[in-house]
Amino acid sequence: MAKPNYSFEKRQRELAKQKKKAEKEAEKAARKRAGQPEPQGGDEPGDEPAPPAAG
Repeated sequence: MAKPNYSFEKRQRELAKQKKKAEKEAEKAARKRAGQPEPQGGDEPGDEPAPPAAG
C-alpha cells in the first residue's frame, strides 16, 4: 500500500490559502476604488481592537 504524501497535501492547503488571501485583497481594492465603505463585521478575529472591559 502506498504511503500518503503529506507534503503535497500541505502545499495544496498553502496554495488555497494564498488564493483566498489574494481574492480578498482584490475585493478590498475594488471596494476602495469604487468608494464603498469596508464592511464593519470583519471575517477575521483580531481585525478590530477588543471593546473596553465593563466595570
